Amino acid sequence: MNISRWIDKHAKFAPDGVAIRFAGSSISYRSFAADVENAARKLVALGVASGDIVVYLGLNCPQLPALLFACARLGALVAPLNWRLTAPEHERMLRDCRPRVAVVADQFVPHAAPLRATFGATRWIALGEPAAGWQAWNDVHASPATLPDRPDAENTPVLLCYTSGSTGAPKGVVHTHASLFWNALNSVHMHDLTSADRVLTTLPLFHVGGLNILTTPALYAGAGVTLHPRFDAGEAIDAIEKERITLAVLVPAQLMAMMACPRWQQADLSSLRVVTTGSTIVPASFVRKVHERGLRMIQVYGSTETCPVAAYQRADSAERKLGAAGLPALHCELRIVDADGRDTRQGEDGEILVRGPNLMREYLNAPEATSASLKDGWYWTGDVGHFDEDGYLFVVSRKNDMIISGGENVYPAEIENVLLEWPAISEACVFGRPNPRWGEMIVAVVVPAPGVKLTAADIVARLEGRVARYKHPREIVFAAALPRNALGKVVKERVRAEVAPLPERILEGQRP
Repeated sequence: MNISRWIDKHAKFAPDGVAIRFAGSSISYRSFAADVENAARKLVALGVASGDIVVYLGLNCPQLPALLFACARLGALVAPLNWRLTAPEHERMLRDCRPRVAVVADQFVPHAAPLRATFGATRWIALGEPAAGWQAWNDVHASPATLPDRPDAENTPVLLCYTSGSTGAPKGVVHTHASLFWNALNSVHMHDLTSADRVLTTLPLFHVGGLNILTTPALYAGAGVTLHPRFDAGEAIDAIEKERITLAVLVPAQLMAMMACPRWQQADLSSLRVVTTGSTIVPASFVRKVHERGLRMIQVYGSTETCPVAAYQRADSAERKLGAAGLPALHCELRIVDADGRDTRQGEDGEILVRGPNLMREYLNAPEATSASLKDGWYWTGDVGHFDEDGYLFVVSRKNDMIISGGENVYPAEIENVLLEWPAISEACVFGRPNPRWGEMIVAVVVPAPGVKLTAADIVARLEGRVARYKHPREIVFAAALPRNALGKVVKERVRAEVAPLPERILEGQRP
């Protein structure tokens, strides 16, 4: 079950087959297997053993999947960090996971400097050119000793992905070799994925969507992955044309950026068999717009905890079931339950539950949160949806108050906590407002402390450096008070309903 065997076997079945295309170069499966072996030996030399954690901070590059499979070879875990976060946000994650090694790409070395000073027990490695005082990855001498036996227990952890919880605190989702394997099988069925496919990955690999909807399944199937450091609409169109991409995961915000390119209508996109989308509720009108371009778009539903493939459409249902999240994945079960935990009737909304071998093992160091989310083998998503007469899932509301803006998960409580730590603010409420470009736009309703006068610029300045810029509100509303219930809790539904007539201050400019 050890996923590192995938690469070893493809290196024998198709040694010259392309595993990864990156920055104009191609890496064969033979070469990629050698890279994984070399990375495993370097990690051993750095003291990594079974159960240890290796964090990676950087843009998409071939070294990250190599680290994943190298950690798999050793029984260790890789934890790709969201490079858009601030140093304090990363510090909370590092305090939770206490990594043995941190591999940092060149452009993030200055960002990581204070973290390196705080976490002295971690071995800090610069991925590219040596930075002052840093050890370079290329200068780490691979251990010549025989590597330890490859762990084959399917419940062995291999991937740690951080996701914010409803309280705003980061939670480390632990995935095993088994969850990645069964997720790959679900993706193979979803996409009719074969070794002949050419996959385009532009989503960041620190998201399970970028890593596991198509990238790791493609490497399981022996397909080729074209990997971009980060998304650029024009470069994505170029790659589809020039490299004859057959499969791609593109969230609605990415597709809208591509549609805005002058070349969109004339570009040769005929090689694309399927475009997969998700991360937010996708309206049928948007699906029709993509189909009108001659593309076939299917939806996937899941979360970090489900690795993420839990439900999906296939190509033959793309037009017949517009707006549906799909059927339960081949190796998943789904239920919709009411407030009492009873299965709902067809068409009746309730909480979505998922069961399958692709589920996470646990939240790292959080047994209570794990028990609250995993009950009798079912993952309680907090999402709301229903089944239609054919058993297709329709998602009507995302996790509790979670905002999904441009494919990024934003939890209001995290932003509210930062604002409420400031004495100049007495009350704060954050929520999402539908936005045609980003899916949702972040709105903050702020009550200044008595005698304090605040501007939108003051709020932005307060958040700068404390939370990632994509979490900053794009609309700030000042109010005299927030509506509360008898228990003193802010009634967010009333805030949403009553915020429109209040004086608003719109923040202009491009999304960060």
